[in-house]
Amino acid sequence: MPRPLRIGVQLPEVERFVPWPELIAMARAAEAVGFDSIWLGDHLLYDLPDGQTRGPWEVWTSLAALAAVTERVTLGPLVASTSFHAPAMLAKQAATVDAISGGRLVLGLGAGWNEREYRAFGFPYDYRVSRFEEAFTIVRSLLREGRADLDGTYYTVEDCVLDPRPVRPGGPPLMLGSVRPRMLGIGLPHVDSWNVWWSDYANSPAEYARLVARVDEAAVAAGRRPGEVEATAAVLVRLPGGGGRLMGEAYNRDVVPAQGTPEQIADHLRAMAAAGAAEVQLVLDPITQETVELLGDTLRLLDAD
Repeated sequence: MPRPLRIGVQLPEVERFVPWPELIAMARAAEAVGFDSIWLGDHLLYDLPDGQTRGPWEVWTSLAALAAVTERVTLGPLVASTSFHAPAMLAKQAATVDAISGGRLVLGLGAGWNEREYRAFGFPYDYRVSRFEEAFTIVRSLLREGRADLDGTYYTVEDCVLDPRPVRPGGPPLMLGSVRPRMLGIGLPHVDSWNVWWSDYANSPAEYARLVARVDEAAVAAGRRPGEVEATAAVLVRLPGGGGRLMGEAYNRDVVPAQGTPEQIADHLRAMAAAGAAEVQLVLDPITQETVELLGDTLRLLDAD
């Protein structure tokens, strides 16, 4: 029997400096123990509580490399900030990674939030949702139709053609990385799935179920069939040695992580499936090759359901 939902893992972001060979080893381990997907954050730098400033490897270069060294897992940004990429180039990058992976990309998209990295790298922070709306239109049109024209307030493309086209007709699935009302209004008519970070629903299956109901109602209002847009969620999981996943200050909300025995963690994931999640991305604390491999016991329990 298949497991009750798809299960992915988010690789390290800024917890520590992670040499590239270690990231490759983690990705290969995740595929080997049975994860369904591997995800990378699209961030540039964070100011950390101890005074350090640290950033991860660039997401699209990294996804291309991971696509070349894995065979089965789905890959994606969790999620790509449209503010960091010219929209037509973002579509080009997505089509390229999808081809390298043999059609395994899920394109998660969002408007971004961390003002510090915008200022540092010279990207405009104002009107982020309005900018997202135009960028999303360009990206979606290029990936699904191969062509885009837009003379917008923030972006302009003239007879832009995406060639080579994505390896899958209609391009990679699109995932919206927001549950805010205006973003839902922009994305739900078009996306295949939506995603929420663990701190935004308190890492609680009960709160997640209420959120799913709200988003499903918005999707139907946007003209989609009930359940047509898949629900996904990041889930914080604490394993031996964990003391809090280090990341940007906007996500420092105290929550109860999924933790304990492999069976207890499996129970949390079963509860997420019952709450409506089609897929979860596990955010491991700590995140190492060893903890990725530890989750293999949980995956085997779920496969036996």
